[in-house]
Amino acid sequence: MSGFLEELLGEKLVTGGGEEVDVHSLGSRGISLLGLYFGCSLSAPCAQLSGSLAAFYGRLRGDAAAGPGAGAGPGPGAGAAAEPEPLRRLEIVFVSSDQDQRQWQDFVRDMPWLALPYKEKHRKLKLWNKYRISNIPSLIFLDATTGKVVCRNGLLVIRDDPEGLEFPWGPKPFREVIAGPLLRNNGQSLESSSLEGSHVGVYFSAHWCPPCRSLTRVLVESYRKIKEAGQKFEIIFVSADRSEDSFKQYFSEMPWLAVPYTDEARRSRLNRLYGIQGIPTLIVLDPQGEVITRQGRVEVLNDEDCREFPWHPKPVLELSDSNAVQLNEGPCLVLFVDSEDDGESEAAKQLIQPIAEKIIAKYKAKEEEAPLLFFVAGEDDMTDSLRDYTNLPEAAPLLTILDMSARAKYVMDVEEITPAIVEAFVNDFLAEKLKPEPI
Repeated sequence: MSGFLEELLGEKLVTGGGEEVDVHSLGSRGISLLGLYFGCSLSAPCAQLSGSLAAFYGRLRGDAAAGPGAGAGPGPGAGAAAEPEPLRRLEIVFVSSDQDQRQWQDFVRDMPWLALPYKEKHRKLKLWNKYRISNIPSLIFLDATTGKVVCRNGLLVIRDDPEGLEFPWGPKPFREVIAGPLLRNNGQSLESSSLEGSHVGVYFSAHWCPPCRSLTRVLVESYRKIKEAGQKFEIIFVSADRSEDSFKQYFSEMPWLAVPYTDEARRSRLNRLYGIQGIPTLIVLDPQGEVITRQGRVEVLNDEDCREFPWHPKPVLELSDSNAVQLNEGPCLVLFVDSEDDGESEAAKQLIQPIAEKIIAKYKAKEEEAPLLFFVAGEDDMTDSLRDYTNLPEAAPLLTILDMSARAKYVMDVEEITPAIVEAFVNDFLAEKLKPEPI
């Protein structure tokens, strides 16, 4: 266990009081579940979460009081044998985005859990990218032995299971989580068993969200085209509306099914299952309930005729207005080409694809997300804006890796780009051998 934890967190963590704790000691303490709490002292929601999380942490660990330093020491005290099974098997580590050390110190002082040292800025950034953290506060739970993500939305765990009765909150099959009645907007009720044999889109959305309403209009047409083509496909609306009246008004526009608004527990479990951090989100599942893509929104907007349904992920994407948002999800390899040559973009995709497939397969085998996304960018207004924003030269072809969250770029400007050059560039980036330039 300690090998994985040291690779992830480094050799040392700190308590709220500033004492160092050896990461390898977590293994000897029997920690089975690791929570990574991503936050910042300047965020009011983070301050609010820290209070409720401290109480949750104290209850789960059986601490007499969830005050500063409680549970952050090196091991259990006397009488540990009498405590219930889950106690002390959870540890939480705070991963901060603070830029001011004094503010960071003031914030962590009252935390009963551990934190990455302030100076570990590079490691913090790697964790934000590795787990695709897009907003704060965020709390994810990992199996402390294997490193596999157990739950991507720990905030809902605190709300839904404050006593930790469902510890360790591992993922359940979609069929089990969705079990129960589903509604049509005419009031008809169907059992979730009616989904068997169908591809399913799980649609997290709300009427108060303008991008959601825009996507819904497109999705209605996509749904109609897929059904008319004879495909077995159903969509399940999981509402984030703020009232049942808003839900009913919004659902009246939808030709598919919904989880009843009153079934808040099931809606929350679906959010937890897929680690929803923002809306609209469309998760597309195969007939066995396994995820095909988490980027259903992008796929629907890019494929209005639904010719590529059910939208299995492509190793290399052509950068567009609709998928450019993915540039903010983590490091991205972007090969800029001269799109005036009709075959240039396709040739560039074929050039990148072997290394993209190799990287994706390697991390899929470890049940991890690939550390890079791969794009080819032609010449258009959006690409011009990206070049301007990142201060890239106008050269084409131009091989880059852009890390927006780190505000860093890596550039290889050579006359000819070959598969060997791309592979060496990617491997050097992953081995942290490349020197970043600021964006």
